[in-house]
Amino acid sequence: MNPSNQSTVTFFIIRGISDLPELQLPIFLLVLFIYLISLSGNMTILLLLCSDRRLHTPMYFFLCNLSILDMSSTTITLHKILVNFVTGDHGVSFFACMTQMYVFSSFACDGLYLLTAMSYDRYVAICNPLRYPVLMNHRVCALLATVCWTLGLTQMIPFLVFLSILSHYESNVINHFFCDILPLMKISDRGTSFLEIYTDCIGFFLWTGPFIFTFLSYVYIIKSILKIRTNSGRRKAFYTCSSHITVVSILYVTLGTQYLSPTSEDNLDSNKLFALLNAAAVPMLNPLIYSLKNKDVKSALRRRLR
Repeated sequence: MNPSNQSTVTFFIIRGISDLPELQLPIFLLVLFIYLISLSGNMTILLLLCSDRRLHTPMYFFLCNLSILDMSSTTITLHKILVNFVTGDHGVSFFACMTQMYVFSSFACDGLYLLTAMSYDRYVAICNPLRYPVLMNHRVCALLATVCWTLGLTQMIPFLVFLSILSHYESNVINHFFCDILPLMKISDRGTSFLEIYTDCIGFFLWTGPFIFTFLSYVYIIKSILKIRTNSGRRKAFYTCSSHITVVSILYVTLGTQYLSPTSEDNLDSNKLFALLNAAAVPMLNPLIYSLKNKDVKSALRRRLR
């Protein structure tokens, strides 16, 4: 199908991760396994943090938000792969496709902002511990979380407007496993070059701001840690940041590789792997990282299992 304008495009066809029939069942089982692990892991973390009063601290408050975000993000993307395999229907309506693109992109921005807020929390806890209860009280935490969610949900509106209203489409076949910005840009026949420049600029500002803030926070954190006289004190201070550093590193690498590369057809094929890592593996790894590398979470889990 090669519609000449947007009015004839009422639905899109999602090609999926692979066109090979023999790979459909292994892909389905892999995605189902990752999805169930991600949901169960994040739900466990969420219930644990909400039920254990010892974990009612700013850091774990933001972790709760991150768990909600991860569960929502995996559901909005991976469910289409599972539904396509069960029903055999690879079509998605124009409205549903744009909604999926907007929600997933907004959640990606929300994740960056929440991790930035968590870096600020670690900065205050290590560099200004005496004022930590004042600087990170309940009101401040709620305000930071609200700002993070609001920024993510509003800053992707221009992309939604361009792709849903201002763009025409040369084809209705999307070379991806869900409706994402880059594959939609690839089949758009109006202002593609402009959209690429716009995407690069907005992506630069959306990701550079949180990255610089997180980087500067850890510069001051490392300087403060190095001033600690005892080795045990330095290890303890660094240990409180290790989970956050790991999650931040994984997220920035996957997002940067996925969105900051050229939008050629070959790159779109290779970007499916990084998109799968971003949409599935990262939300699955987050609860494992925070549970395996965090003594407080492991202690709370042991108390609940007794």
